[in-house]
Amino acid sequence: MAGSTQTTQNEQLTAPGKAPLQRALFGMTLKQLTALVDGLRQPLFRAKQLHDALYRQRVESIDDISTLPVAVREKLKADGWSVGLPQVALVAKSVDGTERYLVKLGDGETVETVWMPGGDGGEQGDGTPAADEEEATAPPVDEYKRGTICISSQVGCAVNCQFCLTGKLGLRRNLTAGEIAGQVAVVLNRQGMQVGKDRINLVFMGQGEPFHNFDNFMDSVRLMVGPMGIPESRMTVSTSGILHGIDRYMQEPVRPKLAISLNGSNDKVRTAVMPINKKWPIGVLLNVIRQIPLRPRERLTFEYVLLGGVNDSVENAREVVQLLRGLRAKVNLIVWNPGPYMPFEQPDDERVAAFQETLRDGGLPAYIRRPRGRDIYAACGQLKRTMDDERLVTL
Repeated sequence: MAGSTQTTQNEQLTAPGKAPLQRALFGMTLKQLTALVDGLRQPLFRAKQLHDALYRQRVESIDDISTLPVAVREKLKADGWSVGLPQVALVAKSVDGTERYLVKLGDGETVETVWMPGGDGGEQGDGTPAADEEEATAPPVDEYKRGTICISSQVGCAVNCQFCLTGKLGLRRNLTAGEIAGQVAVVLNRQGMQVGKDRINLVFMGQGEPFHNFDNFMDSVRLMVGPMGIPESRMTVSTSGILHGIDRYMQEPVRPKLAISLNGSNDKVRTAVMPINKKWPIGVLLNVIRQIPLRPRERLTFEYVLLGGVNDSVENAREVVQLLRGLRAKVNLIVWNPGPYMPFEQPDDERVAAFQETLRDGGLPAYIRRPRGRDIYAACGQLKRTMDDERLVTL
């Protein structure tokens, strides 16, 4: 992880004109922690103890780091340090068990993070262990738990997809690596999940475009794959098609699975719902995607939000088949999740079924992602800090 990331985070939290806030330990590398411990004139093995407490034990307070002497803990606090995990300010609970968290960051900004017990079926057919579990019989209750965490990478989003509530926020700022990985630590603690035993899937599909925040996104991946112990094969990053981000992604030795938001079967349709298509049309995007080296069995995922009367016809499906011909790919069909003041409609079940059948007849594996938390605005495209209904619980 780049050494400058944590400096940027801590400078941001102590900007001129603002009351100084505590500096976050969570997000720092072992090298950075070693320098910190050395500055305290402590044995360097204390850095490893601190590193383990932050990422393996996922402590929430410096006082919880029992391997450090009390005097060292007090010195850290006196110098303005804290663990610095994001705080869950509010939670909404769905009838299907999904939980949506309003997560407060160190500077007072907020994002939303979603917990889906059992997942949402998004991994089906992608050729990974997570996909195998989707298709297997559920394990005994006492064997392990399984769930998916949907993570935000930015406060707001600049891509402005027309069907997505997050796009209406605009972009406020990028999240740091510690703030991105910190969402995962907070949810794992809340749900009592055990890394290495329970089946944890992560999707970078919350607020923001991860490839617009590439360095911090990848630093967070390295934190979670390394000290937190979550394999990259259990992570999926979704992008609207940021070509320079995809180019950099291909060079990474450790990388999550990739999902491309397609949402249109031709340039006219895609540009109408995703203005970014003006910059990078479908043909240009697919030419780059065809160069991505895939792992054995791995399939690229294309996400396709079905908008009633806009992109959901059988002819649209035939065009998708032609676009993706020759790619080792699968398509996740997402029935549009409604939001206030959005000028779209959900397609009829018959049109959804016909679209899926057309893709499959054309040789494309196609799956309908089951919506999770739609009643609490936790489903795909609904995250917009709409935490104002009767299902809210103040923590």
